[in-house]
Amino acid sequence: MPVNAAQKNAIEEVIRALTGATSRRAKRRLADMFLDLVDRDSWPEYYEVIPQPRCINGVKANLAQNKYKDPLDAFQDLQLVFLNALYYNEPGSQISKDATTLKGILENEWKQRPVLPPPPTSAPSSSAQKVHAKKDQQERAAASPVPIHAQAAAQVQKVSSKASAPSAMNVDPTPQGSSQPAEASTAKTPDRPASPDIDVDIGGTPEPEVGGHGSARDGESDEIVRQLEKGLPRWEGFADVGWTEDLGPDRMVDIVAAIAKYRDESGNRLAVSLEAVPEETNIPDLSFNHPLSLRLVESRAQMRYYGTSQAFDKEMSQLFLKARRWYEIGTEPYGNVLVLQRLYQALTSPNPPQPPYASATKFAALPAGPGTAKPLHASEGDTGVTTFRVSLKDRQLIDEVNFKGWTVRVADWLHLSNPDDPSRPIVGQVFKCFLSQETQRKGLPGVSVCWYYRPEQTFHPASRQFWEKEIFKTSHFADHPVEDIIEKVACQFTARHLRGRPRPPFWYPGWPLYVCDSRYNDRDRVFVKIKNWNSCIPEEVRKKEEFMPIYPFERPVVPRSHPSPFLGGPHKIKAPGGIVDAPEKPEGEKAENVAGAAGAPGTATRKRPQRKAAAKAEADRAAANAAASSSKTTPVAAPLPLQASTSSYGYAQHAPQAPAQEDRSIMAAAGGAAALNNATVEELPPETARLFDRDPETNEVLWFAAPPVDIVHTPPPQHSLKYLAFLAKKRKQAQAQAQGGRDSAMDVDSSNVPSKRRKVPPTVTEQLEALMRAHGLDKVPQGGS
Repeated sequence: MPVNAAQKNAIEEVIRALTGATSRRAKRRLADMFLDLVDRDSWPEYYEVIPQPRCINGVKANLAQNKYKDPLDAFQDLQLVFLNALYYNEPGSQISKDATTLKGILENEWKQRPVLPPPPTSAPSSSAQKVHAKKDQQERAAASPVPIHAQAAAQVQKVSSKASAPSAMNVDPTPQGSSQPAEASTAKTPDRPASPDIDVDIGGTPEPEVGGHGSARDGESDEIVRQLEKGLPRWEGFADVGWTEDLGPDRMVDIVAAIAKYRDESGNRLAVSLEAVPEETNIPDLSFNHPLSLRLVESRAQMRYYGTSQAFDKEMSQLFLKARRWYEIGTEPYGNVLVLQRLYQALTSPNPPQPPYASATKFAALPAGPGTAKPLHASEGDTGVTTFRVSLKDRQLIDEVNFKGWTVRVADWLHLSNPDDPSRPIVGQVFKCFLSQETQRKGLPGVSVCWYYRPEQTFHPASRQFWEKEIFKTSHFADHPVEDIIEKVACQFTARHLRGRPRPPFWYPGWPLYVCDSRYNDRDRVFVKIKNWNSCIPEEVRKKEEFMPIYPFERPVVPRSHPSPFLGGPHKIKAPGGIVDAPEKPEGEKAENVAGAAGAPGTATRKRPQRKAAAKAEADRAAANAAASSSKTTPVAAPLPLQASTSSYGYAQHAPQAPAQEDRSIMAAAGGAAALNNATVEELPPETARLFDRDPETNEVLWFAAPPVDIVHTPPPQHSLKYLAFLAKKRKQAQAQAQGGRDSAMDVDSSNVPSKRRKVPPTVTEQLEALMRAHGLDKVPQGGS
């Protein structure tokens, strides 16, 4: 059928939607790389591989010249634009990601216009995928590791086929009005091979190790991590536990509508972040690959497609999981997804909220999160949220809790809803699972967790370096209902993280993985390196060999380091932490308690030094530094902190900390962080930094403000002022005793102090001559007269 005016306008609207799409941070247009054809002179091999090259501007020109006789011809050309990019470029590259996003936008926009015919369910026969008989993810599928045992392969195939389908229902999974193919919704996740036969490092909680921490992360290290994670077992998906029951079809429709229409206190509709996720599922390491979107779930709910509450609840959880993996942690869309997930979990809880839905805590159960929460015994009183030890009051302890397909046990790590900043969920380790005995929540499950702070939730010096995804243990414990649980994550302590990755079920590829090296005392704003990991974990798993074993790397791999998140550039982040001046470390302060975890039941806490003693130590140290600086010349070099550098506050070195030194950085010379509010701090690129010399002690780049000046420096004194004063006093006393001007009077060392030189005994010849002189034999005449 020929293209009429209405269809032509609809196609033009689709093209405008494609060209107007921007990246998540709205910094660039995604379609810029697809507007024109690839330059034939620069990329001749492109035209040898791609049978029918297409571009967006070419489609617009053909549409303006009325060259299309069928609307589907225009759709096919637009589809070829992105299919060609997906085939020619490597999976995971930026252009491949953009092509995937735009392809999803094309299909969604096309379906939303009734005047356009339904698009085909398969790629065009002229596409490179069909011509070369290859799939988009060929390289990833071909990178399967090592031969496996037949029994393990059969087991993985059985598990994979079980977890791949969205739900077990005897109805067509594709609702009316959806152009998704029926076979796509029932497609199974490709069989994943079992883990290779490699050595497994097991044991309790090892002490920290030293070795290889001064080296920077290189490409070889990335390849070692990538190769190991390729061979690890994949997550099977949500289990059949903890799902909501007794949800009727009308209630399902109401819940989806509440999620789609919810607006925050500023009037922003948060579901835009969910709708921006492509319907096709091609995110690595997910447990499913069928198409899924909020619009699709809403359509299925209206058609009464879900036969059970569990089927609806599971697909909504998969939708939130897909959106969490699509966005980066810390971004605004990621936070919007977590707010909607927490609203959904509240709506499906035993005590759901009533409309209109509004919450000052983003539907989280606690009123404050890390960095702003106060302990219950604090002077603020009504703002107390956390405790310093696990409470056992009004609760029945249990072994595990089940919620939304997760089975949570003691020592598991979780993401929990953060009422202050949903984009940065609380990281916590479970210390107890319980059933509440309180009147309002009697019989409802919950978890007691120990909070871990992110770098942006701490106060630290500007020179401090952080490892990638580093978190810090605190003494804050809090009780969360299960509705606060976002997902399970994992955290490794330093020694294990450098040597390998956790074994299942503690971690699977695709799960967030953190590293911890220190405690953080938020009252004194100091960091304490952890010397005994057993003091940080629940006593139920201490010294257990089966707790967090690892698959080891070929060699230790050092994580990347980065500067303070508050020095990231002109866009300042909003977080409860901040930059402070580097504190001195009083003697005896922050001694690590190796007996047990602070705040854990039955363990001792650290003894804090008296404030007067700490102040005196500060004054003595300042006086000593002033005296030392007066007797030494000031170096010309001022080290510039770099991402790959190590400092006395960084974690890239794990030797005992040296005494605090004077901060001679450029930032300190400019007046400190307070004087640089509007300044932009940037890092030297690695290829530039390697051209400069480094300080042998701190490994920081030596940055000189001017060429070196060739002048002779006066040698520093060889003795202390106290010793020189003693010598002067000694000389003065010798002069007073001489009074006669004897020549030896100025010999201070020999005037009053007896000589300590040893007397040399005479030789045999000298003794013989003395005897001859004593007996007069030396005068006997010689000769024969």
